[in-house]
This record gives sequence, structure tokens and C-alpha cells, in this order.
Amino acid sequence: MSSARPGTTVRPERSAEGATSKDERSGKLHVGISACLLGQNVRYDGGHKQDAFLTGALAEHVDFVPVCPEVELGLGTPREAIRLVRDGGLVRLVGRSSGADHTEAMARYARRRVAALARLDLDGFVLKKDSPSCGMERVKVYGGPVAARDGRGAFAAVLLDALPLLPVEEEGRLNDVALRENFVERLFASRRLRGLFSGRWTAGHLVAFHAAEKLLVLAHEPAAYAQLGRLVAAARRLPRPEVSARYAELYLRALARPATRGRHANVLQHMAGYFKDRAAPDERRELADAIDEYRRGLVPLLVPLTLVKHHVRRHAVAYLAAQRYLDPSPKELMLRNHP
Repeated sequence: MSSARPGTTVRPERSAEGATSKDERSGKLHVGISACLLGQNVRYDGGHKQDAFLTGALAEHVDFVPVCPEVELGLGTPREAIRLVRDGGLVRLVGRSSGADHTEAMARYARRRVAALARLDLDGFVLKKDSPSCGMERVKVYGGPVAARDGRGAFAAVLLDALPLLPVEEEGRLNDVALRENFVERLFASRRLRGLFSGRWTAGHLVAFHAAEKLLVLAHEPAAYAQLGRLVAAARRLPRPEVSARYAELYLRALARPATRGRHANVLQHMAGYFKDRAAPDERRELADAIDEYRRGLVPLLVPLTLVKHHVRRHAVAYLAAQRYLDPSPKELMLRNHP
């Protein structure tokens, strides 16, 4: 039974593979998650690893799809601990004490489960760090004098290979405020992109979408900013499936690169240029000082961003008002308040 925070929404499971109809989706994000992070007692020792951020602040905006590969494989709870073991050129999934080999069974299960998850059009996935089934990176691999931290969980490997553009993170990495901000931005971006391409879109729809996303992309990956611009300009001359596939890949891969303080400052300066002939000299100096203080790490991003928003409203700069960069995720998550 789950001990997740009251209000945490878990999507119903229709089968052992966890498929639910897309018609059942709410307006919330739809995110897969290692079930133990929701507080479900599915770990090998019968316990859980409930995560406060995921089941607290983020849960207000997310419907979770819980997955526990080991339980769903039939290993039970509690159960013998399993681990990754290097066997020649292969890495196998075996019982710690018995040596029982679960490699092939897990591979078959993972392929079925990931195929079912793909049909749900997930907006992202959160994995349990260090898990031999769910760990995204640096999972211990035994078989030498010292365990090497160079493995990937057996289920996670299939998930990441099959859905390379899906925003995926480990809960441990989400303790880093910059990585948390980046991951949540990617979740909402994935949902927006799906909204664009899921219906009968036109080149005009793509132009409007891209116009609103331009500065957000610029803060993450300037090269992709230019590539996406060229693709959108050529959209009317190219097959629609090619355009949607190329745009999705460039856009999602760009946002997967965390924005840096320097790139944020460059975007803020770009936006400040729109006030050159609108704001008074002392107001422009105040904004320039705030941007410089942010660049030097003296104030959080929220400080210059609040000033930019003030001038956008005061001077009614429609282009900037439409920029997703100003609010890429809900304010309640306070993702831009960190130093």
C-alpha cells in the first residue's frame, strides 16, 4: 500500500503492463516514476524511499504512473537483493546470495513495459538512483576487486534506449536545484510540444509555438536556437512528419542541456534591449545592475527577471510578454529562487 502524501495522484493501472487510456489523462503532467519514491513499500527489504519534493510540491502538477520492475517481474516483497555483475563482456542481473540470473527475464519484461508506457505519451520519468533495475547512471557493477560505478539499471537501460527524447532524471540528482529546475522545465516543455503536434497542426501553428519558445531555447543551447529557426523558416517546404520529428528532437535535446548563469544573463540583456527607448535612464541602469549581480552570483535569477517582467507589463512589449522564458513552470515550485 502506498504511503504517499495525501493529494499525490497515481494513475490507475489497467493491466500488469500498466497501460491506461490516453483519454483518461487529466490536465496534469503524466510522469512515470519508480514506485518506491511515492512511498510504496516495494523495495527488497519491504520499505520505500518516499521523496518529499516529488510527492509534495511537484505532485500538485503531476499524475504519476508508478513502476517497480522487480515486483512486476514477480520477485515479491521482501525479496533477495539483486545486483549487477560483470561477466566477461556482459553485465548480468543476479541475486546477491543465490546467484539466480534474472537478466533475460528482466529484459523481456522491460521491453513489454516500456512499450506500454510509450503508448501513454509520458511527459517524463523519475528513476531511483543506485538501483540495479532503475538506476540511470553510476550504478555499482560487481565482478572485480572493487565494484565499479559505471552501470545502468536493467530496466532504465531499456527505457532510455527506447525513448531517448523523454525527460528522465534520478531523484538523487533532483536535490541539485539547477538540475531540478532543468528537469521540471523539460516536463512542461514536453507537454507543450505534445500539445502542438498531437492535433492537426500547420506551419503557422509551429511558427507561433517557436516564437514563444525562442528565448527559452536560447538560454539552454544557442546553436539549437539557430537550427530551430532555420527549420521553422523551411517548414512549409518540407513534409510535416519530417518537420515535427526534427523540431521535437532539436527542441527537447536543447532543453536537456541545463541553462547556465552566463546564458541566462545574455537572454536577460537581450530582453533589456527592448526597453532602450522606453525606460528612463535610471531604470535601465537598475536593470543592468541586477543582471550583472545575477551574472556574478550575488542574487538569484528571480531578481532581474522580476524587473524584466515589470518593464514588460509597464511598456506593453507584446513580443516579450508572450515569451515562455518568463514563466516556463508554475511559480509555486519556486524553481528560480535559488542562488
